[in-house]
Amino acid sequence: MINNKTITVVLPAYNAEKTLEKTYHEIPFDIVDHVILVDDLSEDNTLEKAKTLGIKHIIPHMQNMGYGSNQKTCYKKALELNSDIIVMLHPDYQYSPRLIHSMCYLIANGVYEVVLGSRILGKGALNGGMPVYKYAANRILTFVQNLLMNQKLSEYHTGFRAYSRIVLETINYQVNAEGFVFDNQILAQIFHAGFEVAEITCPTQYADDASSINFSDSIKYGLGVLVVSLSYLLQKTGIFHFKIFSKKSEN
Repeated sequence: MINNKTITVVLPAYNAEKTLEKTYHEIPFDIVDHVILVDDLSEDNTLEKAKTLGIKHIIPHMQNMGYGSNQKTCYKKALELNSDIIVMLHPDYQYSPRLIHSMCYLIANGVYEVVLGSRILGKGALNGGMPVYKYAANRILTFVQNLLMNQKLSEYHTGFRAYSRIVLETINYQVNAEGFVFDNQILAQIFHAGFEVAEITCPTQYADDASSINFSDSIKYGLGVLVVSLSYLLQKTGIFHFKIFSKKSEN
C-alpha cells in the first residue's frame, strides 16, 4: 500500500507463457496488494504458468473474447477487491514493471488520477527495438489524435496504465469495443470526464515473445482510433452524442 491505498496489478493475458514469469517477478510487491491475470483462451500454457507462479486471482475466459473484453474482466475483478489504484500491465515484458512505484505514487498522493507509461517520451521505443514502421504509425496517429481531441499526449497506444478507482467508477468502459481500440476509447472517455493524465518515460523491450497484431488488424486498429478521436470531437462540439461517453447510470 501507499497512503493506505490498495493497489492491484491486472494482467490481460493471451499467449504470454514465455514472458509472464519475467513480468511477474518484477512487480513490486512491497506496494502491490493483488495481482489479477485474465487469460483470453491462450493457445499456449499461460494458465499453467500463472498457477505455477502462485498468482492468486486467475480468471480464464472460456472463449477468446478479445483484448478489450479481457480488460473489462480485469477491472470488474479489481473493483470487487476494493482496489484504490489499478495498474494495467501487458504481461509480454514489453514494459518495465519497475515503474509501478512511480506511477502509483502520483495517484496515491493525489497528483493525477491517470498515469501512462509512454514508450515515446525520450528514446525508449526505438532503442528498445520498436520497428520503425510501428514507431512512425504511432507518431502519426498520436499527432492526429491530439489535434482532434485537443490534447498533448506523447502516445495513446501504451499497454501500461494506472487508474484511480474513481476513474473506472466514472467512465462507462463496459460499452467499449471488445478489441484493441478499447484502449483509445477509454482514454477518450477519461478526457471527456475531465480527468488529467500524466505520462512517464517507459523503457521498452521488443522481442519475438512480445505480443503484436498483424498488418490487417493494425490497419483496422488505426482506422478505429481515428473514428474514436473524431467521435470525441463531435461529442465535445455537441454535433452528435455517442454511447461510450454516456454516464453509467444512463445505460
